[in-house]
Amino acid sequence: MSASEPTRLKLVEASSFSPSEPPRARRVAIVGGTRIPFARSDGPYATASNQEMLTAAVNGLAIRYGLDVPGVVGEVVTGAVLKHSRDFNLARETVLGSKLDARTPAYDIQQACGTGLQAVIAAANKIALGQTDSAIAGGADTASDAPLGVNDRLRRILLEARRAKSAGARLKALAKIRPGHLVPDIPRNAEPRTGLSMGEHAAVTARAWDVSREAQDALAATSHQRLAAAYDRGFFRDLVVPFRGLDRDQNLRPDSTAEKLAALRPVFGADGPDPTMTAGNSTPLTDGAAVVLLASEEWAEARGLEPLAYLTAYETAAVDFVRGDVAGGEDGLLMAPAHAVPRMLERTGLALDDFDLIEVHEAFASQVLATLAAWEKRGLGPVDRDRLNVAGSSLATGHPFAATGARIVATLAKLLSEQSGPARGLISICAAGGQGVTAVLERS
Repeated sequence: MSASEPTRLKLVEASSFSPSEPPRARRVAIVGGTRIPFARSDGPYATASNQEMLTAAVNGLAIRYGLDVPGVVGEVVTGAVLKHSRDFNLARETVLGSKLDARTPAYDIQQACGTGLQAVIAAANKIALGQTDSAIAGGADTASDAPLGVNDRLRRILLEARRAKSAGARLKALAKIRPGHLVPDIPRNAEPRTGLSMGEHAAVTARAWDVSREAQDALAATSHQRLAAAYDRGFFRDLVVPFRGLDRDQNLRPDSTAEKLAALRPVFGADGPDPTMTAGNSTPLTDGAAVVLLASEEWAEARGLEPLAYLTAYETAAVDFVRGDVAGGEDGLLMAPAHAVPRMLERTGLALDDFDLIEVHEAFASQVLATLAAWEKRGLGPVDRDRLNVAGSSLATGHPFAATGARIVATLAKLLSEQSGPARGLISICAAGGQGVTAVLERS
């Protein structure tokens, strides 16, 4: 063939191919989970880094399930919302400092409060496709050690000085620094596109859905009471490992009652009519870490481990909260699960009545109640409160952003394992940026 002749591809009859059967998705088992007790920010974990907390949780899992064997864990997927630049490779650095084999690959993921559950989903997808047999997923966050950024005006001056071609030019740039430039950029719990904090957004949603103060306080008190009861019966004995002197969640108030919470003053939406949201019916800033062990059925069986439950479905959604919430509409910042859950149920052919247990992340009591109301409005029916967050949730445990998803997955999986027969559980997590992550767990 000459160089000027076009390349011709040889055509082959389609019937000459013998494609193999498309791979079947494998069931993804939730084998167990471990977390450290959650602590209020600027408390016992004030000097603990994301890596230190996450390593403690991973080591707890490694010790409990014998994961300190070379090659036994296929991958680690974790994340954090509040990250220093040193945390750019948090998952991998955690592996290197833990009892896991140093050759275990790892990567970070982030989706605000949905980070932990998204990490579980990312790991589960690889297991389902046969790309790995086991994985650890979860997250950590510390509000105590939040990164402080350099004032943007100072940053620009320092960059100008770095680019300077001479000592004189460098000194000229540095001479522009003023005392006001030394004030650091402190992270704000506010949405960049609205300037409103998550709590202020939740207050708008509470008014839009007419959520009462009494209902919020009752939900918060119930969360504390149920978490305390779960600890007292030993439910968390194999889920929580002591860390820095804590063996229970520091935010837990076993004697909480709606009457006591009613005495607290509103802290969100206070400039609007009839504010209802207080520090008692909202989650506090929290430090902590949580991880989950996922695997194929074959991997678990080979090691004599009985799965607690299986991850069988998941769905994400997002809402236009900029126009929908600030304008007083129903699509509030934390209302994406109101869309994700109906879509997931339609796709799986399930109804709310098909779930024995329902876990709704309690960022705020008002947000939980608004979500339940939205599901009912969309025809899903009311949620039986006796099946909702039966071992307590974020209002009682606290909410280290990236750790919450793994905490909920491990808690629900163990609750399902305690059922006498087949059982099914629903997870609903709202996240900053108007997003939501939801999932279904099942016990055969």
